[in-house]
Amino acid sequence: MDSLISFSFHPRFSQPKVPSKAIIFQPKKNNIITNELHERKSFHEPLKKLISSTAEKIKLKINQTSVDDHHQKKKRSLLQSTFKSLDDFICDFLDLPLRPHIDPKIIFSGNLAPVDELPPTACDVVEGSLPSCLDGAYLLNGPNPQFKPRGPYHLFDGDGMIHMVKINGGKAPFCSRYIKTYKYMLERDLGYPIIPSPFSSFNGVMASVARVGLIVARVVSGEFNPLINGYGTANTSVAVIGGKLYALGENDLPYEIKVTSDGDIITLGRRDFYSAAPEEFLSMTAHPKIDPETSEAFAFRYHISPPRLRFFRIDSHGKKQLDVPIFSMKRTTLIHDFFVTKNYAIFNDVQMFISPCEILKGKPPMRIDLAKMPRIGVIKKYAKDERELWWVDVPGFNISHAVNAWEEDGGDTLMVVAANHSLVEHTLERLDLAEVKMEEIRISVKMKEILSRRQLSTRILDMPAIHPAYVGKKNTYIYATQVAPPMINVGLVKIDLSLSSNDCVVASRMYGPGCTGNEPFFVPREPNDPNGDEDDGFVVVYVHDENTQESKFLVMDAKSPTLEIVAAVKLPGRVPTAFHGLFVSESQLNKLS
Repeated sequence: MDSLISFSFHPRFSQPKVPSKAIIFQPKKNNIITNELHERKSFHEPLKKLISSTAEKIKLKINQTSVDDHHQKKKRSLLQSTFKSLDDFICDFLDLPLRPHIDPKIIFSGNLAPVDELPPTACDVVEGSLPSCLDGAYLLNGPNPQFKPRGPYHLFDGDGMIHMVKINGGKAPFCSRYIKTYKYMLERDLGYPIIPSPFSSFNGVMASVARVGLIVARVVSGEFNPLINGYGTANTSVAVIGGKLYALGENDLPYEIKVTSDGDIITLGRRDFYSAAPEEFLSMTAHPKIDPETSEAFAFRYHISPPRLRFFRIDSHGKKQLDVPIFSMKRTTLIHDFFVTKNYAIFNDVQMFISPCEILKGKPPMRIDLAKMPRIGVIKKYAKDERELWWVDVPGFNISHAVNAWEEDGGDTLMVVAANHSLVEHTLERLDLAEVKMEEIRISVKMKEILSRRQLSTRILDMPAIHPAYVGKKNTYIYATQVAPPMINVGLVKIDLSLSSNDCVVASRMYGPGCTGNEPFFVPREPNDPNGDEDDGFVVVYVHDENTQESKFLVMDAKSPTLEIVAAVKLPGRVPTAFHGLFVSESQLNKLS
């Protein structure tokens, strides 16, 4: 400001000087004789004083603001230190002894241990050669905490990290990158985790009450704002919606990401798909269904207050349409996945539900009610309200992941195939004892009843994949991960739904002792050939070998009875056990906006 004042009154910018004794008389105007020197003095001096005075005030204000900012920062720092000390106190003295499923020492064993970020790094193809149809990127999303937990931690809690191989011309650089969510960035800047987890943070009455109070204090103080910014990890899946690529987690909105030309991943931000009511649209499923013909995305979200389920779609341009509220869902059910057919959306009202009052009892809000009857809800895909919804009871049906659903008999019959939790009581706390079996269910639309059910194999199978062009249409083949206790992905199997036997597995590959695989993904050899065989393509998967401490990207021939390996890429970093992935072709990547 001082420099501005001196500049304004520099001689170069003043009026021409008049000799000090020269007085220029002007004609009388209203009995006032005007003296130019006097006029110049009477105008400039007060203005200069005014500006100088204003400058001093502004300088004082700036200095005062600096002092205030300093005090505010000091106050915030003091609050943060206090909150951190309280958090440590809860972990050290109030938490009950950690049960195995929330004990980091147990969870972070083997291939569940977290890894660091890895920039794009060249890889060697150590076996076979990469098929040309694989030019593109394979992205696998999963939980990977950026900080070692001080207290209880659940497998589902980790920050989202994507492990990506970008294939082009037989080369395959690999990278691992965190999704830069609000939670991730906030905690990175603080240097420690602060956002609670519904799966692990409520461990005993005293610890639960204390953590609730600490959460409230942090929100009130402005340390974080979950209502505006969300609090999710985006650690579950990857999807293309409305021509853009997203990382998703069902407790928040998706985060848009971008694959760069050099094989890196950039987070662009949290998105609400131009929602008409963004203050209400705070989360969505991590398993949207993309119609392969219209490119529409069908999705849902659940709430702890009515309507507890909301169904909606996102058009091909990425704009969210109006919700269809489902009031006939009486509890907040943990619906993780769902189905779509040509005309219908299908939900599974499972025995797992959310009850916030459990927190006051020192327990996680997710509960299991073995007395509840599971049911399936069917609604028209383009329904305006739930008057077109109907329910049918399906005892013991609690899906882990939807495989596919389609219509038969001119739309009079619905076929549903899913990975079902046969021991649902172990789903939340004893994943090592959980058993997931593949089931097929036939439903009559006319009579609104179950016509038949059959188990497709006695093996424990989950993380299913099908040809992506068959979503909502009749498919024959499923590629699923074979699981062995305690929840180790030991191999890959191919199921043929056209068989009538009790074991429809027609091909398999076991990874070998000490080896753990992730979810498979099917990539068609000719994606644009409508006459191609459904299984003419390749199954890709990340596999880690504990014996050699090496991870590989495997490409298998989907038609082979042994799922023969046609290419193996040795990766420069470990790929921990994760959740769901997606292959995006090079042509798709070029079209993404």
